[in-house]
Amino acid sequence: MNIKVVVKALEGYTSCDVADALSKLKVPHGGFLAGLTMWSPKRQDGPTKVVGPAYTVRYVRKNYENEPQPSGHYVSSFHQHQYSDERLISLQIDSIPSGSVVFISAPARSINACYGGLMSTRAKYSGAVGTIVDGRLRDLQEHRDLDYPVFARDVGTTAPAETMRVAAINEPVRLNSDDQDATIHPGDILVGDLNGVVCVPQHLAEKVIDLIPSQLEADEKVAADIKNGRLVAESMKEHRSGVKKP
Repeated sequence: MNIKVVVKALEGYTSCDVADALSKLKVPHGGFLAGLTMWSPKRQDGPTKVVGPAYTVRYVRKNYENEPQPSGHYVSSFHQHQYSDERLISLQIDSIPSGSVVFISAPARSINACYGGLMSTRAKYSGAVGTIVDGRLRDLQEHRDLDYPVFARDVGTTAPAETMRVAAINEPVRLNSDDQDATIHPGDILVGDLNGVVCVPQHLAEKVIDLIPSQLEADEKVAADIKNGRLVAESMKEHRSGVKKP
């Protein structure tokens, strides 16, 4: 199935709908990437949703000399200025594929932010539909002023240059988590909304789209029954028995 068709189909569903289908397909945690929540355009509020293929960027700690240097479209351009002994550093994105979701992986437990306002400016200009930061973001108001969706673990104030650098572009990245083992591959479909972020393995996308409608239909019937006073267990037994299986 064409990637644009996949994205269009998934745009009609919530991350919870997608996770339910992935659970049926035995994907651990239903593809949920724990700890990543919406910070822009609002903090966990509104109808914002991002759906698109992952474009990954991996940072490493700056003293990891053995890590490779990137050769892709993501360019670390450091513009340094001195003011009151403070160094102001901005990172810019040279080019990202239109329609993609940028997934940025920072080293675990990083204090410095690895994503700022200029990066969202460039990402939006390039046609990205949103950014997910497995780490800290900064310049929060700038992202919001752009009305550009950003999900992240937390916020911070300080640019990454003194502590980390980009090591890989569009290669698999592992989620920074001690509680789950999850890897995001370039081209996997990322779905983010108020409920969180879900990663759909590219090879399972069509199966996910195929499974969701019957699940939603069953849930709508159960909800209608509950509003009419029917017992939940009784309604679920009737309507969910016919839900499509993989």
